[in-house]
Amino acid sequence: MKSTLKVSLGLAAGLAASTAMTGASQAEDLTLCWAAWDPANALVELSKDFTAQTGIGMKFEFVPWTNYADRFLNELNSKGKLCDLIIGDSQWIGGSAENGHYVKLNDFFDKEGIKMSDFVDATVVGYSQWPKNTPNYWSLPAFGDVVGWTYRKDWFSRPELQQEFKAKYGWDLDAPKTFAQLKEVAEFFQNREIDGKKVYGASIYTERGSEGVTMGVMDVLYSFGFKYDNPDKPYEMEGFVNSDKSVAGLEFYKSLYDCCTPPGASNSYMGEGIDAFKSGQVAMHMNFAFTWPGLHKDEAVGGDVVGFFPNPAGPEGEQFAQLGGQGISVVSYSDKQDAALQYIKWFANPDVQKKWWSLGGFSCLKAVVEDPTFPESQPYAKTFLDSMAIVKDFWAEPSYASLLQASQKRFHDYVVAGQGTAKEALDGLVKDWNEVFEDDGKI
Repeated sequence: MKSTLKVSLGLAAGLAASTAMTGASQAEDLTLCWAAWDPANALVELSKDFTAQTGIGMKFEFVPWTNYADRFLNELNSKGKLCDLIIGDSQWIGGSAENGHYVKLNDFFDKEGIKMSDFVDATVVGYSQWPKNTPNYWSLPAFGDVVGWTYRKDWFSRPELQQEFKAKYGWDLDAPKTFAQLKEVAEFFQNREIDGKKVYGASIYTERGSEGVTMGVMDVLYSFGFKYDNPDKPYEMEGFVNSDKSVAGLEFYKSLYDCCTPPGASNSYMGEGIDAFKSGQVAMHMNFAFTWPGLHKDEAVGGDVVGFFPNPAGPEGEQFAQLGGQGISVVSYSDKQDAALQYIKWFANPDVQKKWWSLGGFSCLKAVVEDPTFPESQPYAKTFLDSMAIVKDFWAEPSYASLLQASQKRFHDYVVAGQGTAKEALDGLVKDWNEVFEDDGKI
């Protein structure tokens, strides 16, 4: 889930807004719409094979994350013909299905022998299904993503720090497995001097304008026992969203923000987190997995300096992580649906998916991620695999934007601005979300 994000990723941010793979536009050229970021560069390279095999040219419309949702949701809502294929946010599935923006793919999948059981289950639910947990498919899982953590292996491995940490906390300084451990590590590094420079414990999500603080808070709340609603009664949120476990999780998140983040971290999301880690400010860094290849290659903090670990477990051993990523869909307003479906068929091929992973795309195909060699294929591969096994996602309802706006305000007001209590913030969120679903006729 990355709906209206602020990313400063160097080359990714400088990606051209539109790029073509063929010298002159042909009648059958397809336009694929996505965000302007590093994985998009990899997709351009990968798609050259599609053009070589089919003769169908590919054009690309890539928009920075800050404008991604506004630009393409407006395009869909106006029934525009710019995009033949779109890699849309996981949260768009409900609205795009119910409003007729995407082509339903069930018959096509059946005809071509494309089986959703061949893809990681969580990505099928998260990127493809509407309604959720029903066999109704509106996209093919395209880019798996999940919130996880990076850490400074070089700092953690210093004998003097290991000795001091063990004496203070009673366990070996290493990648934390629980949130209690994560906070102890963050406290240990907060305001410590390393190599003559003051450093801090952790970079976490606090951004107010799009979805940042929600992604960070939910990443923690899930493992504390938060539930969106009553499993036996959809949209009944009282006692679930604002349960005692949820309150404890939100209190923990605020305590982590208060104790262990760098100065000026009141509006931090993906780009700011990357900057904090690359500049050597923090010992640990919460971010989506798509950032890991770039960090691993970084001259200053890459290689053996950086380590990766999945989102830790909560107080009762529950362990979940916030799902990111997107599926690829055929736009129903396109005049080139047949050619677009050819691209979907090509993209689903196992050999293509293997190359997608090798180029920096995060494949969702089980044949790729369950291959015995996968965990050793990249230093972050096992952490990605472990993380994708524990994902949960935010609401994918057609009114998700209103639901997200409410959580952004409630969470930021409490965590960053220090207004009220965690219980009051979650009680208010139940009220806000009830109003949205009442307006939708869901309750």
